This record gives sequence, C-alpha cells and structure tokens, in this order.
Amino acid sequence: MQMRAARMHGYRQPLSIDEVPVPDPGPEEILLKVAATGMCRSDYQLLDGYFEGPFPVDLPYIPGHEVTGRVAGLGSAVPKSVGYSEGDMVVVNPSWGDGTCRQCREGNENLCSGNGRWVGFGPPGGFAEYMAVECRHAIPVSEDAAKFPQLLAPMTDAGMTPYRGMKKLRDAGKLGPGRTVAVTGIGGLGSYAIQYAKLLGGGATVVAFARSDGKLDVARENGADFGINVRDKSVEAIQDELESLTGRRTVHAILDCVGSEASVSMGFDLLGPEGALAAVGLMSDRVEHRQFPFVGTELSYLGSFWGNHLDLVEALSLAEAGLVTHNVTEVGLDDINENLEALGRGDVVGRQVIVFD
Repeated sequence: MQMRAARMHGYRQPLSIDEVPVPDPGPEEILLKVAATGMCRSDYQLLDGYFEGPFPVDLPYIPGHEVTGRVAGLGSAVPKSVGYSEGDMVVVNPSWGDGTCRQCREGNENLCSGNGRWVGFGPPGGFAEYMAVECRHAIPVSEDAAKFPQLLAPMTDAGMTPYRGMKKLRDAGKLGPGRTVAVTGIGGLGSYAIQYAKLLGGGATVVAFARSDGKLDVARENGADFGINVRDKSVEAIQDELESLTGRRTVHAILDCVGSEASVSMGFDLLGPEGALAAVGLMSDRVEHRQFPFVGTELSYLGSFWGNHLDLVEALSLAEAGLVTHNVTEVGLDDINENLEALGRGDVVGRQVIVFD
C-alpha cells in the first residue's frame, strides 16, 4: 500500500510530496494513520541545516514531530495490556529514550544520554499519511478529545515545551504574588506559555514581549496582563514601559520562546536581582551576556528541552479540562513548503497544523 509523504531530499531544499510505501510496524510498534501534524519553526530549521550536526538524518527523510493519529495496525509483540484497538486516537510522545540511561530511568527520556531518538529528527515523522510508533510512546486520549486531532497534535511540542519551562521557573521559586513573569515571543510556543504563566504563576503579573501588535493581541486574549512591542526599542525604553504598566523596571522571571542572541540578552538586562530566565527557543547558535551583572545579581539561566511523558500527560489534561486555549490554523499537506517559509520568517501566530483526511 502506498501513502503520500512530504520528504527531505537535501538541506536548504523544499520538501517533495512523494508516493512511498506505508511503513510496516516492527514487533513492538503500532501503525498510525496520521490525523494531524503540527508545523514548528524547528521543522524549518531542520530543512535549513540548523540541526545537521546534532541530528543528522538519512535522506530522503520524512520530518514532522507533533503527531496525533488513529491506530491502524499492531506489531506482533505489542502487549495486550496497553489496550490499544484499531481506530483508537493517540498522541505521540516525540522523545524516544533508550530506557537505560540515568535520565531515562528518572523519567526524562527527552534528555536521554544513551541512544535516544526524537521523532521528526531521526525516526520518520508525521508529514505523511502513516507512521510507525513504538507502542510505549503513544498516549491514548478520550473520545471527546479525539474529535479534534488538530488541537491534540500541537500539544506534543508547542503545548508541552513551555509547560515544562514554566514549571522550572515555578519550582525555582521565581513565580508568585507580587512578582512579574514575562514571556518573550508569542508564536506557537508563546501563545501557550502565556496561559501557563497564568495557570502556574500563583498570581504573578504576566507580561508579553513580542515584535508585532498582532501577536500582543493574541497574548492578551490568552491572559496576558500587559504586552510590550519590543521591536527596535532599547532596553531603557522597554523598562520605561514596564514601569508604567507594572510599577517596576525589572521582572522576576522570563520564559524565552525565541532563543535568539538579542532576545536572551534583552531578557537578562530586564531581570531584577535573583531573577531567572528559562530558555526553550532555539533560534541562535549561541548567546552572550555580561558576566558581572549575571554573577553580581545572582541571576539564573535555565535550559528546558521539550518535555517528558508526564509533562505531556499533564499538558493534555489541562487542555481537556478546558483550561488551555488553542490558536490553530489548519493547512493541507500540499501547502507545506509555503507555510514552512512563513514560519522561517516569523509570520505565523499560533500553530499551523496539517490535517489529513
């Protein structure tokens, strides 16, 4: 049986829509008929060569790491205890650790130091009508949630990644009443991050930093108390606006969903003493900051990569409880290249999701 798939045939080249064989699931895998796959800026970066060093792929290759679909077949060794039946809707946990290293044994397969793999950056992903998934990395959802696969798919990255980052800021004691938490970059991740700042912030004031008024409108719709357009503004000008809006020229915590040298540098300049910046964005290769302010005011810089199984289950539960709003635009597989280019330019607000029939 054949399927349609968007495949990489080389770096810095458009994806090609090809007819290829439907994969045969291995003994412990399930075959998914893909229902929806989210489109992330990191998909654009994969094509552009950003991950060529850390995540080399064998060409031709099928990307796509935000995947939900229905069970279409079961491998011979899939245990009956998992309870999957054909037609069940599942989401795919994209981090496939080897299960043997310390990080995996502690539940953080996203940080696997052994032979870990990440869907869409090694194993074939979801820019295709079918894909094979090891059964332990599939998470079943309720019948009600299954009615909206276009809302499920983004939760596996855009929804989960800022959730883990915001939990780190909370657990570090940087959130709470009388404090200000900022989210930098209101795109696919940032639109969810604003909501998690409200849900996990313990009453903290939530400020959005973005480079367009349209994205700030989305942030306010998702619960931001204030928004500041930082485009072409000095740190002093941003501090003036912060002071006018919050009564303070600094913030206590920042979740950076951009990861550019400029955004991280700006963030550190806006942090007050003992402030913390958690970075989930990956736009630049490196960032720099002056050493004395970092040490002299005891700032913290937290990396936060994707999320683990429990992070995803928790984020899905919040969404199913109606506590999370989705900013999703449905697109078709045939339009994938023009939409990836829009992601690369930073033109996309919320998440674009490929929906399959």
